[in-house]
Amino acid sequence: MDHALRLTARDGHQLDAYLARPAGHIRGGLVIAQEMYGVTDYLMSVCNHFAARGYLAIAPALYDRKQRDLVLAYDEGPQHNTAQELFNNWDWPAALEDLDSAKAAVADAGHVGIVGFCFGGSLSWLAACRYRYACAVAYYGSDMPKYADESPKCPVQAHVGDRDKSFPPDQVAAFRAKHPEVDFRIHPGAPHGFDNPNRPARYHAEACATAREQTLEFLARYLG
Repeated sequence: MDHALRLTARDGHQLDAYLARPAGHIRGGLVIAQEMYGVTDYLMSVCNHFAARGYLAIAPALYDRKQRDLVLAYDEGPQHNTAQELFNNWDWPAALEDLDSAKAAVADAGHVGIVGFCFGGSLSWLAACRYRYACAVAYYGSDMPKYADESPKCPVQAHVGDRDKSFPPDQVAAFRAKHPEVDFRIHPGAPHGFDNPNRPARYHAEACATAREQTLEFLARYLG
């Protein structure tokens, strides 16, 4: 089953979240960190994907701090520009607190990990460095190099396409040199956003399938 719920962050801010619950045995909890477009249909489908594999998955609406129910379209025009402006100027510590409130909501599931995409991928890295998660998975977290001086407190896996212009190979190489402990998976032929089938120009079916399989193997190791 899936449904919406209301969370309360440490500073009293209330935000909505999408929760996807496994039909059977729960293997652990999973916080899903949004792209810069908000909690889209795609992001909810990601929650459903992991819930179908036994994880209690929750996606908090980080943009509720600005506008409740704010979801932006996947285009190369005004809404894309708005999304980019939002995440570039966002209060990242507040976003991490909102993610932490989601973590608390699924804590009864057992060990809790975090998986994020784009904006959320970078947040997943910071969450691994600044908060307590059992593990973290960062999909094309293009702002990770800005925080390369921080160190994770849990195992981290990172997925990047070798055609990602936002997180290009030279930046990936520099980050890997500084953090050899991070399990980097480089996906041939894949651009930024390769996991999202709602973006046909960026979706890469083979990379998506491979990365999700590798993610599930990683989660099984650290969450159950």
